Amino acid sequence: MSKPHNISDVEWQARCELAALYRMVAHFRMTDLIDTHITLRIPGPEHHFLINRYGVIFDRMRASDLVRIDQHGNVVDEAFGERRVNAAGFVIHSAIHMARPDMKCVVHTHTAAGIAVSAQEQGLLPISQHALKFYDKLAYHQYEGIALSLDERERLIADLGPHKAMILRNHGLLAGGNSVAEAFHEIHFLERACQAQVQALAGGAKLVYPSDEVCRHTATQFEREEAAEIVELSWNAALTLIESQRESYCS
Repeated sequence: MSKPHNISDVEWQARCELAALYRMVAHFRMTDLIDTHITLRIPGPEHHFLINRYGVIFDRMRASDLVRIDQHGNVVDEAFGERRVNAAGFVIHSAIHMARPDMKCVVHTHTAAGIAVSAQEQGLLPISQHALKFYDKLAYHQYEGIALSLDERERLIADLGPHKAMILRNHGLLAGGNSVAEAFHEIHFLERACQAQVQALAGGAKLVYPSDEVCRHTATQFEREEAAEIVELSWNAALTLIESQRESYCS
């Protein structure tokens, strides 16, 4: 499918990037059938964002499957016909997009490792280099049931604070950034940190913890000058894994 005439080049590019991210999340097995969601703010003063059409499996997501909605959950462009969106996805993502303009792309997952760590009282442990990326930079939000109440948005944002990643207790993971590339980088590292923790705890041996000084130093290293370049390099490298699908996801 070529770009519809009533969709701008900027929006179409955003749609292609987001569709690629959906497929990338599927590639790394971070999906939960048709549940969980990823959103991307469309550049412009309207503060609209794209979310998946509910019911499409992530590894088949296309640019034309994405739905443009406003911060109140209204579908504002039905260029591809009437579309259904996940109500819980709107509640969670609209809260973040409204309060955090720097969080242009937001990813929410329900992986086994993410859910497992979300249910552990101590949360994410500083036992791996991946986990230290989030040292003192990770938020927690208590479980309130399926996120269908708009009232929860204020508490979710208050808990998130200035951070880019959050563990939703008894639920899963959430991470974002100022681009698709950064959002992917954040959720990938958080997921890998959770996987490492689950396996380390399963081994039953006594764990070794770096000192607080080393933990803080390592977290700072993740923010060194070339960090943004590394994020882009990682995303572009990951895109080669689904390079053969570009014509499909950009349709």
